[in-house]
Amino acid sequence: MVAKTFRGGVHAHYHKEDTATKPIRKLPPPARVVIPLHQHTGAPCEPLVKVGDEVKVGQKIGDSSARLTAPVHASVSGKVVGISPQPQPGGRDVLSVVIESDSNETLDEHVEPRADVASLGADEIKAIIREAGIVGLGGAAFPTYFKLTPPPGKSFDTVILNGSECEPYLSADHRLMVERPRDIVDGARLLLKATGVNRAYIGIEENKPDAIEAMSNAGGEDDRISVVPLKVKYPQGAEKQLIWAILGREVPSGGLPVDVGVVVNNVGTAAAVRDAVFAGMPLVERVVTVAGSCIAEPQNVLVKVGTLVRDVIEACGGYSAPPAKVIIGGPMMGVAQFTTDIPVTKGTSGVLLLGKEEAAQIEPMPCVRCGKCVEACSMRLMPLWIASYAEAGRFDDAERMNALDCIECGCCSFVCPSRRRLVQAIRLAKSEITARRRRSGAK
Repeated sequence: MVAKTFRGGVHAHYHKEDTATKPIRKLPPPARVVIPLHQHTGAPCEPLVKVGDEVKVGQKIGDSSARLTAPVHASVSGKVVGISPQPQPGGRDVLSVVIESDSNETLDEHVEPRADVASLGADEIKAIIREAGIVGLGGAAFPTYFKLTPPPGKSFDTVILNGSECEPYLSADHRLMVERPRDIVDGARLLLKATGVNRAYIGIEENKPDAIEAMSNAGGEDDRISVVPLKVKYPQGAEKQLIWAILGREVPSGGLPVDVGVVVNNVGTAAAVRDAVFAGMPLVERVVTVAGSCIAEPQNVLVKVGTLVRDVIEACGGYSAPPAKVIIGGPMMGVAQFTTDIPVTKGTSGVLLLGKEEAAQIEPMPCVRCGKCVEACSMRLMPLWIASYAEAGRFDDAERMNALDCIECGCCSFVCPSRRRLVQAIRLAKSEITARRRRSGAK
């Protein structure tokens, strides 16, 4: 099969060789976890526990009555020793539940295998997904149950599972596909049932042949599920680019995948759906890639949500050299941190410890109008003009140039010979445009 792809994008140095062949290692529960009550798109949760309470693994400790939210659960058993604002990877302080582990890993009574999976209807599956607090594990952390319900007047005809993992350094999804392919396929079947469609594609880049083979073998008995090899190019894993590559459908400007009949979920999300429906286990842990030149033992680890990043680093042998930058996520779209005293959240795909050469920044120079950013933009935008308008405070002009369509993949900054900080400027424009719309009551 000819590998599929999309227009634009870049070929980055992928740096996956240190972790791509290393099996996932499960870390023991830490002595203490800090679980933010807002680690998803949507409304924050209110605490359902108080200081001094004893909790168990999988027990719901936060929820909200808002339409768009995701409950959170205890990832360890032990005692609640604090409920207070704590720093988290996004840079803000978020109300968090601090639990001191008793190391017993006692399961909540609600966590038990379900025998009636085959009889579950679509709404029942979505209710289980909602109650389990499952969100997109590719990084966006959008509540999955909400994503599976199309708005009035629209419908799905295709489910796509994203196994591209195109960000450099990251290999968590890769290893999950190699080690748990049948669980991912079970999750895909549940997503098909929840959405009422009969076609699913699993997109995987060609640089993961073992994952392609494992997923093809696991899904081979179900003719509704197909594995699609994709060319190695960043940002192949972005929703709109994935849809174009696999189906040839273009999501309209300002639109969403549902506008072309598609729902996209990460392969890790599919595995989490399987765990919730089959085993009754909420989302309390995830696979994280720990990599970069400054970590002693690069690897993929299964981590309890709420584990502090410094504890994860220590479990991977500590620093091999002082890092110049610590990034949560990948180097293209991740966020640099000012401390490692922050927790792993549901959306944490990687912890990167980069040295001076990897993290070096060059002072930006004037634009030379070479057009490389335009060529690289997979959204067919004009990054140089949007950024220039943002820097000049001309946000109306930036909006007319479709600034809100930018997916902040970083390709424009990556190829810019003048090292202009295009993504940061466009992000500023998007923030200002969104704020203005909110103030005016516009959509």
